[in-house]
Amino acid sequence: MPTPAQTPPPTRSAPAQTSPGPAPAPAPAAPRLGRATLLAVCACVLVAQSMVAAINLLIPQLGASSLHPSASEIMWTVDAYVIAFAGLLIPAGAAADRYGRKGALLTGLALFAAGSAVSALATTPGLLIAGRAVCGTGAALITPATLSILVHLTPGGARRAQALASWTLALGLGGALGNLGGGLAGQFLTWRALFWAMVPLAALLALAVAYAVPRTPRTDRGNPDPLGTLLVTTALVAILFGIIEGPQFGWASPRIIGAFVLGALLAAAFTRHALRARAPLFDPRVFRSARLRAATLGTAAGFFGLFALFFLNSQYLQGIKGYGAALTGFAIMPVTVGMALAPKFAARWQARPRPVVTVGLALIGLGLLGASTAGPHTPYGIYVIWLLVISFGTGTCMPALTIGVVGSLPAHQAGLGSGLGTAAREVGAAVGVAVAGTVLAGAGADFGAGMASGLRLVGVVVLACAVPVFLGYRRRDDA
Repeated sequence: MPTPAQTPPPTRSAPAQTSPGPAPAPAPAAPRLGRATLLAVCACVLVAQSMVAAINLLIPQLGASSLHPSASEIMWTVDAYVIAFAGLLIPAGAAADRYGRKGALLTGLALFAAGSAVSALATTPGLLIAGRAVCGTGAALITPATLSILVHLTPGGARRAQALASWTLALGLGGALGNLGGGLAGQFLTWRALFWAMVPLAALLALAVAYAVPRTPRTDRGNPDPLGTLLVTTALVAILFGIIEGPQFGWASPRIIGAFVLGALLAAAFTRHALRARAPLFDPRVFRSARLRAATLGTAAGFFGLFALFFLNSQYLQGIKGYGAALTGFAIMPVTVGMALAPKFAARWQARPRPVVTVGLALIGLGLLGASTAGPHTPYGIYVIWLLVISFGTGTCMPALTIGVVGSLPAHQAGLGSGLGTAAREVGAAVGVAVAGTVLAGAGADFGAGMASGLRLVGVVVLACAVPVFLGYRRRDDA
């Protein structure tokens, strides 16, 4: 029987093929931190910090210069930079977050170069002081912008810790190299040469930033808050004025008491304004964080000790040991050794910052107490041992303290966090120099006794500050 023909199963028609459109472009990769970027931003902050200390060794030459400045004008030449620098750090950091960190950094370098040129060309003390203030304004833009850039280019963890350790090292190197540069200019060149050198240096740094530093996302959550900016800036300036001028006018003089009272009233007014404003410059309630308070205090205490040492070291080596200005600048350089080496060891305990910051501050305090025993016949090799103890303490605790301040705020406020931390550094440094200067002046002609008393007092204060810092880094926050 014939087999019936089998009909093939019906076939489904293939769906109509549509020509594929262009593939969507992949999202651009977030910029990451490269070596060139790290070197550029660290060089910027090093130069900005160096001008805090560089002028100190040029005071004798300035006093004998053709400008014929008075003692008060010399003092303001030194202090104008610090007051503008520290007073503008917080609003400058917030502005960098809102308007662009790379732009703020380039603007700061331009102001730094312009202020240096004005200082180098100054024909009157007033112009020199104005140039220093413009330089300090540039530094206020440079410093928080650099740290904020590093925070945004590092994902966190070990990489961020290493980057912030390099940034902290640059701050410390800036103080030491500033002493060296000021000493060399004071002994072999003129005070104008120091300022002229800053102009092409700032231009080279601006080229490096333009080439190597990527732009980071701006934040639209910030607020210019002009009233808050005015209040917090004038409060800081008033307090800094009182701290810096206290040794000259007397701590109980009406001028100094008035400066402190004005600063306190302005700070209270800012706090009231910020608590009521819809979008304040920053919310003062961030200081409810025990870690932020502890990290801010530890940062201020560390620079309080370090800059008191810088001030008394130059007096000791020149006035007692008889060193020249250039040799004095070289003699402080061992303080950079521990700052460079210690962070590599401290990084192993980055997840447990409490012992790191406590041990670091303790080393600074003990090193200052040891340095207080130096006298006219103390070998330089013995003195260097205490410098190394202080430098290892600084290198141990400062990176962790920096992370403690910046990490206590959201990432979009990294510039503001940097401004808060750097303001703590500069206020601590100003207090350290003021306290050391007051004790030294009280000793009269007996400089050796004044130096010993000053270093002992500063060392004890740093050790005392280590206690609340230890308590503020609660164990439950260490993870």
